[in-house]
Amino acid sequence: MDHSVTPSAGRRSTPVPYALLGGFLLLLVALFAVSYGVGHLAGPVAPDMRGVPDQDDDSVPHDMGGMSGMDH
Repeated sequence: MDHSVTPSAGRRSTPVPYALLGGFLLLLVALFAVSYGVGHLAGPVAPDMRGVPDQDDDSVPHDMGGMSGMDH
């Protein structure tokens, strides 16, 4: 019986997990970039939704009809 241990053929086990992690992070960055681009092209999702805040006009009542008892 031969109980000798053969040495491994190089240091292959260390670079593979880092390469997989790098590939995953690259894919994640690409997905976020595409998602941001599509969202930027689609524009705002609601009427009057802009990056500039509006001046609040207190002369117009903010009534939501049928929501009585919610006054503060």
